[in-house]
Amino acid sequence: MSSSPVHLVITALGSDRAGIVNTITRHVSQCGCNIEDSRLALLGGEFTFVMLLSGSASAINMIESTLPIKGAELELLIVMKRTPTGSTPVRHEGFSLAVEVPDSPRIIERFTALLTHHRMHIAELMTRAQPGSPAMLSIRIHAYGSSAKDLADLEKNFQQLCVELSAQGTLQADGRQDTERL
Repeated sequence: MSSSPVHLVITALGSDRAGIVNTITRHVSQCGCNIEDSRLALLGGEFTFVMLLSGSASAINMIESTLPIKGAELELLIVMKRTPTGSTPVRHEGFSLAVEVPDSPRIIERFTALLTHHRMHIAELMTRAQPGSPAMLSIRIHAYGSSAKDLADLEKNFQQLCVELSAQGTLQADGRQDTERL
């Protein structure tokens, strides 16, 4: 009888260059681990690669002991943390939030504070500043956690915040019970 797989979250951060992601994924495969979920983003000249790995206890032990060495060779910052399976909170109504707003300090915090006030869990957050006069900020958030009755109250508060910040925004229930998987 085989034992349950062990899960490990890894973040790799470093200067972007051709072949770096392939080098990391090859090392993960050579250690006998499977990449169950991943995200990659380029921010300035840096990339960050976040992965959820699964594997046998020995495969996870191997990646935990060898990836820091490989990371040092590649001049990468590596962070690893084991995570239990089956610990994902129950997800209720999901929704997508999209905002275009004149950029200034604290803008993102204002929208995340609104979601926190309504006991929402942020599953995904993407922002992008657009130069111009005025500079604009695009915010995309996928969240979950409130019941349908709470969503109406959230929508009212969201619209009030958009008016206060001279933002154009939409809040749309998307019916997802989980964050999207590719």
